[in-house]
Amino acid sequence: MNPTPKDVAASAPIVSVIIPAYNAAEYISSALDSIFSQTLIDYEAIVINDGSPDTSQLEQALTPYLSRIVYLKQENLGAAAARNAGLRIARGRFVAFLDADDFWLPDYLTSQIGFLKTSKADLVYADAELIGDSQLAGRTYMETAPSAGEVNAESLLALRCNLITSGVVARRAPIIEVGMFDEAIRRGHDFDLWLRLAKHGAAMTYQRNVLLKHRILESGLSGDTASQSQRALKVLDTIRQRGDLTAREESTLEHTLEKIQAEIKFERGKELVPCTAEADVIFDEPVVVVRRVGAQKVQGNEIGVAALPNMPTFSP
Repeated sequence: MNPTPKDVAASAPIVSVIIPAYNAAEYISSALDSIFSQTLIDYEAIVINDGSPDTSQLEQALTPYLSRIVYLKQENLGAAAARNAGLRIARGRFVAFLDADDFWLPDYLTSQIGFLKTSKADLVYADAELIGDSQLAGRTYMETAPSAGEVNAESLLALRCNLITSGVVARRAPIIEVGMFDEAIRRGHDFDLWLRLAKHGAAMTYQRNVLLKHRILESGLSGDTASQSQRALKVLDTIRQRGDLTAREESTLEHTLEKIQAEIKFERGKELVPCTAEADVIFDEPVVVVRRVGAQKVQGNEIGVAALPNMPTFSP
C-alpha cells in the first residue's frame, strides 16, 4: 500500500498547501484532486472556509477529502485573513498557495521545491495556462503578464515581474518575518506581500515552465476595467503612503501610477464616445493608451489589468 501524505508527514511535512475558499464549491474538488495527484506526497493541505455563502455545498464537496485535509472555518474576513489563518497553523518549512478554482499539474510541487532548493531562493513562481470563459484562454500567464530580469522591489513596482499567487511556493519563515498578508488590504494583499518580501531581502525567482491551470472570467465591459484600475491605484497608493520606498522605487511607482491613470482615462473616454464633447477633451490629452489583458476571478480573488505592457494580479 502506498503511504498517504499524512503517513509520510507524521511529524512535519515539507510543504503546507494553503487554499482559501469562498464560493468555491464548484471547483474545490479539482483543486484538491490536483494536490492529491502530486508526485511529491510529503505535504499537508489546509482549506480555509472564509465565511463562504455556499458553505453547505462546499462542505458537501469536501466530505470525501476530510480525512486528508485540515479544514478551518472563519467569518468572512477576506482572502488575506484566510491565508494568514493557514500560515499560522502550517507545519511545513515551505508553503504553497492555491486558489480554490485553480489546479496544479502533477509535477508542480516536485518542480517548485526542487527549483527552490537548487536556486537557494526564498520564493519561486511558475507560469500557468489560462483557462475559463475568457478570450485569453489557451494562452499562458507570462504571455499576458511577462516576467523579465531579476525579481526585486523595483521590478515589481515597474511591472517587469508579475507573480500569480497559485504559482507561488515559498519558504515560510520570511513570510512570517514580514508579518504575513496585510489583512487591511482587501484587494492586492498578495502584491503587497511580494513587495515587502523583496524589500526584506528575500531572494525571489521564477521558472517559465507551465505547471498549473489558472481559471479566469472577464466580462469585457470597459466599466469593469476602469473599476479594476481604480482598485490597483488604491493598493499602490497604500504602498506609497507606507513611506518605506527608496527614491528610485518611489519614482518607479509614480510612473506606474501614471500608466494606470491613463488606462482609467481611456476607458472613461470609450464610454463617452460619441455621445459628448467631453470625450474629445479626454482623447486630446497627451496620454499613453493602456489596454486590459488581465482578468477577474469568479469569486473576486484576483484582479488584473495590463498597463504597457502589464499589470500584476491583485487579490482581495
